This record gives sequence, C-alpha cells and structure tokens, in this order.
Amino acid sequence: MRSDSLAGMLRRAMLALLLGISLPSQAKGPEDLELLKKSILGDREDAFEQRDWVESEYQLPPAPVDANLVPIQVGSLTENRFAIDEQSVTYGADGVVRYTLVVTSPGGARNVTYEGMRCETAEKRIYAFGRRDGSWSKARKSDWGRIADNTLNRHHAALFQDYFCTSGGSVGSTESARRVLSTGNPAAIAR
Repeated sequence: MRSDSLAGMLRRAMLALLLGISLPSQAKGPEDLELLKKSILGDREDAFEQRDWVESEYQLPPAPVDANLVPIQVGSLTENRFAIDEQSVTYGADGVVRYTLVVTSPGGARNVTYEGMRCETAEKRIYAFGRRDGSWSKARKSDWGRIADNTLNRHHAALFQDYFCTSGGSVGSTESARRVLSTGNPAAIAR
C-alpha cells in the first residue's frame, strides 16, 4: 500500500476518534490510537509525519473577459450577481483553488478580485483587486481568513460548500475546478 494511502487511513481513523465514532478496534484513547497507528504504519512513522504547508507562487491572471464569466448561485439574500472567470481558475500543487471573482451590483458597478481558497482549512485569501483599466492592485492585507457563512460573505461560503470544497468531495485539479462552476459539485450535500 502507498504511504499516502496509509497516512489517509490514519487521518480518517484519528478523525473518527476525535468525533467519538467507534472503530473496529474500539479505540478509546491515546494508547489505543498509538496501537492503531502502529498497526497501520508498522515502524514507518515517517508516513504520518505532518509537514508544514507552504503556499505556492502564483501569477495574477489577465483581466476577466465577459465571455469567460460563469455565474454562480449564492442564494436569494442579495441582489448582486456573482461570476467566476473560468479561464482564471487554477488548482495549485499547494491545494489552493485560485480564481477571479466578479461581483456586479444591480446598478452595474463591478468589483473584481483575484482570490484563493484552501479546502483543507476552510480559508480564503484576496490577492488583488481589479482596476478599470484591466490591471491589478495587490491587496494591502492579504492574510488567510476563515470562510464564514453569513450574508456579507455568502459568495465565499457558496464557492466552498457548493462548488470547490464540498464535504462529499473536493476538487483536485484545474479541470475539475473549472467543470464544477457550470454544474455545481455533484458531491455537494444538500442542506
């Protein structure tokens, strides 16, 4: 069995323990977890070693083109329209889905941002803001922040829950990240 498969099995087992789900071994505490870990990995401790996450370098994409904008559904609590520039969507080796978001108000005002989303940690980041001339202005504060499901940030929650990062299966490539824009993620769990 591949070491990444073993590590995945161990992560699932640890999650089950944290959630209080009974495992076949009836593991109840740290001692049982160590036994479970040893039974899965044997002496291969390195297979479960946690590595620090490092964000990949990224390039700002060209300005969005209307023909490439795919509308996304975020709910009925806003009159704004939301779209993603399909050509800007990428899935990086660091597990970040990057995309250009275009928000259009009922009056026609547009807000363009280049963003990233980490499914693993339910976080998002704004890298840059689009200018009218098609250039970008790097965000002054570009830290990773938790995705909240509230009226103000509903579009991020929708992208997370219904498109890129569903609990039933997250995207794992640029192709799949682009594909779910028009169809929604079939692994999304209805709420």
